Parts: sequence; C-alpha cells; structure tokens
Amino acid sequence: MNLLRFITAGNVDDGKSTLIGRLLFDSNAISTDILQTLSSQSKVKGVDTDIDLALLTDGLRAEREQGITIDVAYKYFSTPKRKFIIADTPGHSQYTRNMFTGASNADLAILLLDVRHGITDQTKRHSIISSILNIQNIVVCINKMDLEGYSEAIFEQIKTEFTKFALPLGFRHISFIPVSALEGDNVVQQSKNMPWYKDETLLSLLENIDTSQPESLQASRFQVQYVIRPQTNDFPDYRGFAGKVFSGTYSVGDRVKVLPSGTETTLASIEINQQQVSSADAGQPVVFQLADKIDVGRGNTIVPLNQLPRVETEFTATLCWMDNNPLLPGQKLLLQQNSFLTKALIKEILHKIDIHTFNKSASDGTLNLNDICTVSIKTALPLCFDPYLQNRHTGAFILINEQTKNTVAAGVIL
Repeated sequence: MNLLRFITAGNVDDGKSTLIGRLLFDSNAISTDILQTLSSQSKVKGVDTDIDLALLTDGLRAEREQGITIDVAYKYFSTPKRKFIIADTPGHSQYTRNMFTGASNADLAILLLDVRHGITDQTKRHSIISSILNIQNIVVCINKMDLEGYSEAIFEQIKTEFTKFALPLGFRHISFIPVSALEGDNVVQQSKNMPWYKDETLLSLLENIDTSQPESLQASRFQVQYVIRPQTNDFPDYRGFAGKVFSGTYSVGDRVKVLPSGTETTLASIEINQQQVSSADAGQPVVFQLADKIDVGRGNTIVPLNQLPRVETEFTATLCWMDNNPLLPGQKLLLQQNSFLTKALIKEILHKIDIHTFNKSASDGTLNLNDICTVSIKTALPLCFDPYLQNRHTGAFILINEQTKNTVAAGVIL
C-alpha cells in the first residue's frame, strides 16, 4: 500500500481544518473514543452540529481559543487503497515558514479557496511556495459552495482565473473540486447538490492520483547515518554503514564511489533487518558493507560510479529565513543535509522573491523572518547534492545558528 503525503493551505477561515475533519470523519478514520472526546469538546464550544470537525486538526489549545491553526498539524489515516499523511498549515502570511516546512516533503497540495472570495494574495502565496518546493500535483478545492447556491458559473470562473495565474508556475497536474466541507459535498461522497460536477470526489482523487517521479530522476543515493563497529569475538572485523536508500536501487557487486573523498570500491553485501539481500530499493533502511577497508564516516555519500551527484563547496539555493532574528553580516552557520553537517556562510543574497507575485526584487542585504530569497552559500566541507528538482533528499538542507543551535533557515538547491 503506497503512501501519499499532502499539504492543505488556504486563507484563515477558508475551512482547512473542517475539510480535513470531514475527510477523516466521512472515511471512518476516527476511533470511537476520539469521537466521544470531540463531541464533548464541541458542546463546550457551543457549536450547532454534534461535532466540530475542525478540532481534529486544531490540536493546540492556543489555536483552539483563537479559532485558527497556528502550527503545522499532522494527521495520519488510511483507506483500503492508500495510506496518507496530512500536513494542515497555517493561513496567516506571517507563518510562511510553517508552510515551507510542511510542504517540503509533500507529494500533493490542496489549496482551499472560499468561493465568495475567489483567488486571494494568500492563494497566490501558497501556490508559489508549492511551485518553489516542486509540488507537481495541485488540487484546488473551492469551498463553501453551499453559500453561493452551488453555482457552477462561479466555480468555472474561479477555475479559469486560477488556471491563467498558475500557468508560469509549471505544475504538472491541477484538479478543481467544488466542495462544502461543512456539509460534506464532494469530500468523500458525491454531492447531490451539484449534479453538474461529474469528476472525482476529493478522497477518490487522493486515493488514485499518481505522484511518482519519472525514472530518469531517480539516481541511486545513500548517505551514511551510522558506522557499525561491534569489535566483538564473533565480529572482530565487521564494519557496516547504516542508513536509508534515498532513491534508486543498490545491488551487491555494484561499483560505487564514496564521496566526498572520491574513493572507489565494490558493494560487498547489503543487510536488511540483519538478513543478507541481493539488492535494496528507495525507502529501505539498510546496512552496506564494502569490499575494501577505506575511511567512511557519518554523512558520507555512497553512489554508483555511473550516477555521480555534484560535489561542491559553493552553490546557489532558494532559502526561507525562519529565525525571529535577522541574518547578521558574516553570521556563523552550520549546514545540515540529512546526517551531513558542515560550517557554512551565506556569501551573497542574490535577490528576494515576492511570494504574492513570484517577481524577483533586488536584495537590500538583509534576511528577516519569512523572507524567501535566492542566495549563494559557501561550505567548509564539500557537499554532495543533486538539484532539488531532481532529488528532494539530497537537494534540501537546513541552516543552524552555530551558537544557539536554533534552525534559522531551510533551503533547496537550484
């Protein structure tokens, strides 16, 4: 059963949390004890219905009191066809960093619009961030159709406007679904109020959509997370390199190169759950053993000789600044890419990106909270990477304040 990670984004009060609540409720993905808890909490709030569906994702007390989602709320559920991880992100513009985080691992984005307001600046902002993070599949849910008499004409008008706006963003597939999250129209069940809509419901689309990447983009990538050296009587010379296969396939006997050192060797064995196997595919945790006794450590990359990544100490990236404090000139940073860690410096801020228009503006040399920009970065040690558009695992990173150890930025390599 394959997994789909998707993100929901929209304006405040567009109904994101209610939509996810409806999706979970109508697909019978909520246990009885949680339903009882939600029912009692809903009575305290004095809602008109038996259950306030938004409470399923608005998990923090502060956001419940304000009636908004202020952090990324993750929910997990499954149907007989698929497993799902949902990231419900905040709608306020000052929480751009939260959406950037939530969208970084998503296969699909649900953009929620209020039919009464149509496309807003927030809609454009969420669309542009989705494009920057290479989310190729977009589902535009036009919500609260019941408040406009389930009008097909208004739905078609918004559909036309969004298609025109999104043209330069390069999405592979855009779907449009008219819904009423509160009433349940076209979320799990086909709406009887909109007989003019003949396409899939939201759940049906999520169950069946193909989000796989083309094979040409799946170069084999593995990074060492832990070096296993038991040094016991039974295993005096054992040296294993544990980690997860990020992408592609590895087979025993492959000629590989260890980066950044560049040393060549042969993949002598592959272990999964302490069992020898002949090959390993993307997503599997493995232990590699190499034919030669060479120096390999945490953060090193092992790749086939014919599928080499880039190995550089300088590169260009799109960055989202996440720290409440602005970037200081010459600030000492650490760059972390999975288990690889090195000192780094932002050499130059090339330009900033307007997240409402996608236009580039000249940099004033500053980076403040939620700014998205293109920067030039220099690292102390060589970084092994692929452009983010080719491989999310090796093309993404975070920056850490070397003194406070706080994460100050997240980036994708161009």
